[in-house]
Amino acid sequence: MTNRIDQPREWDLVGDPVLIAGVGTGFEANLSYRVGEGHDEVTGYFTVGGGTGEHGQFQVQADVSKAAFTLDRLYVQVFEVSAADGEEINLVTVPVIYGPRIVPGYIGYREHTVVRGETLSAIARAHYGDARLFPRIVRANPQLTDPDVIVPGQLLRIPIGA
Repeated sequence: MTNRIDQPREWDLVGDPVLIAGVGTGFEANLSYRVGEGHDEVTGYFTVGGGTGEHGQFQVQADVSKAAFTLDRLYVQVFEVSAADGEEINLVTVPVIYGPRIVPGYIGYREHTVVRGETLSAIARAHYGDARLFPRIVRANPQLTDPDVIVPGQLLRIPIGA
């Protein structure tokens, strides 16, 4: 094992700051992070381990408030910069969903288990007071490949704003 991201998990809904945690090791105990979606990104670095090959736990708060993200889907990356040539090595990437792009004032999400006969419009009406806001639910749940097909027992994340 070289580097591992334990938080966020794949397709988690994240806010600002993006909280990044895991285990890793890096040259002289330095690792770098990047949060972006191809149009804009936030980068930084942090210290982990003892610098002589030990693995250590890390927790980082990536302030993305000044980023001009245009997409809901972001990539959280942790990597080491090679001492030999400056190349990024031991790169770990986790795709996530950026809640503030979906709902204004994003504060978190609720979990909703689909029951028989429900539709995304009905779920949106129950959580947002407006059935037309069902695209928010679709955007927050990448496992929904067809918004007309939800099944009883399916767990959906409902992004909530202030």
